[in-house]
Amino acid sequence: MTDLTRRDFVGGLLLLGPAQRAAGPAARPQNTARPNIILILSDDLGWTDLSCFGSDYYQTPNLDRLASQGMRFTQAYSACTVCSPSRAAIMTGKYPARLHLTDWIAGTPFPFAKLKPPDWRQYLPLEERTLAEALKPLGYTTQHIGKWHLGNEAYYPDKQGFDGNIGGTFRGSPPSYFSPYGIETLPDGPTGEYLTDREGNEAAKFIAANRSRPFFLYLAHHAVHNPQQAKEPITARYRARTPGARHSKPVYASMIESMDESVGRVMATLTELGLDNRTIVMFTSDNGGLLNNTSNSPLREGKGSAYEGGVRVPLIIRWPGQIRAGSTCNAPVFGADLYPTVLATTGAKPEAGQVIDGESIVPLCRQRGSLKRDTIFWHYPHNHPGGASPFSAIRAGDWKLIEFQEDGHAELYNIAEDIGEKNELSARFAEKARELRARLAAWRQEVGAQMAVPNPDYDPARARQAGKAQPKSQD
Repeated sequence: MTDLTRRDFVGGLLLLGPAQRAAGPAARPQNTARPNIILILSDDLGWTDLSCFGSDYYQTPNLDRLASQGMRFTQAYSACTVCSPSRAAIMTGKYPARLHLTDWIAGTPFPFAKLKPPDWRQYLPLEERTLAEALKPLGYTTQHIGKWHLGNEAYYPDKQGFDGNIGGTFRGSPPSYFSPYGIETLPDGPTGEYLTDREGNEAAKFIAANRSRPFFLYLAHHAVHNPQQAKEPITARYRARTPGARHSKPVYASMIESMDESVGRVMATLTELGLDNRTIVMFTSDNGGLLNNTSNSPLREGKGSAYEGGVRVPLIIRWPGQIRAGSTCNAPVFGADLYPTVLATTGAKPEAGQVIDGESIVPLCRQRGSLKRDTIFWHYPHNHPGGASPFSAIRAGDWKLIEFQEDGHAELYNIAEDIGEKNELSARFAEKARELRARLAAWRQEVGAQMAVPNPDYDPARARQAGKAQPKSQD
């Protein structure tokens, strides 16, 4: 299945050959009480970048179908405004602030900024219990495919509970989306093979090889992260389309469509092998969309920002027999919730004393309850070329407060009434602002959050110039 192309798909379904079909429905594996888990991640995909989340230009029929078969979470958040911390939170269920892993690895230098970052951790410690390690005692086979970006070789997926690692390295972006890829843990394919296609094919191969036992597949696409490279035939179709009011960039649209096809390849393989009804599929993004590539409208700003465009992401969960097809959940959830959710759905148990900051969203999936918590927190003691200076933030009910460390000022918004964060309310609702600032400070103390520190080399003029010159795509 490594040489699959567009012609292998009709209506989003994978057309398998005779030998593959013989191993499919006619030879269904024995049933197991434990569901398979597939966690699919896209990189830098914005909140409205799927058709089912409002795009008027990008085409995502397979993800739209996944949403129609499962639940869309309309107020899902990443755990950070950049990738490495968000991925660490998904893998451990912990806030990045607790992990002291609070920026993309290795971060962006701002030598003349007013504040400089603390001595933060640039790897996911081996002592942390990842999702893969939590599932291993239950007999799960585990596989990582795609982007890792949680440390150098000593901290690669195969050191963190995954039986296999295809494509995961220290890198934040692929040297090339076309083979030869230049990725140390991914053998090159035929010249010109497209990376997103390869990742989908590898996922299909893994599923087929492990159909008779429970598995956990973490398919972390490099797409749609820079470099912006796409297959020309798809790009040409988008060039011929009328631009949407929100989205209009053909190359980015093509990258999204290829990622959507990869998801379709996974789903078609599950159906062909009779695994679809006992496999939980989750899809999300690691942070908001990069403004150079897409628009997050009606959200404010994008990747690297404290505002909604930097942290609100699409989330879809398909769980046959438990989630009502085509349902929607409007409760605020975030990336660290996926860890305890997977534990709850599989029967895996946390270790004694293990701290998990996320909360299982199983009650929301089943539409039989609500979450116990009423807050989500963010902490980013760094500068970012996307516009962020060191900040902390809290979402409590409909309220969101952002506290900026450089000058200590805070901004308050009512997200339910003002999704675009246009109306700053801290003066009008001073008591609410004080309450949320106090809760934010208490949370930082509880998790041991590191704070940015004064920079002895601070130079306002050079800081402004350096900020303008920062590359926008390296993380």
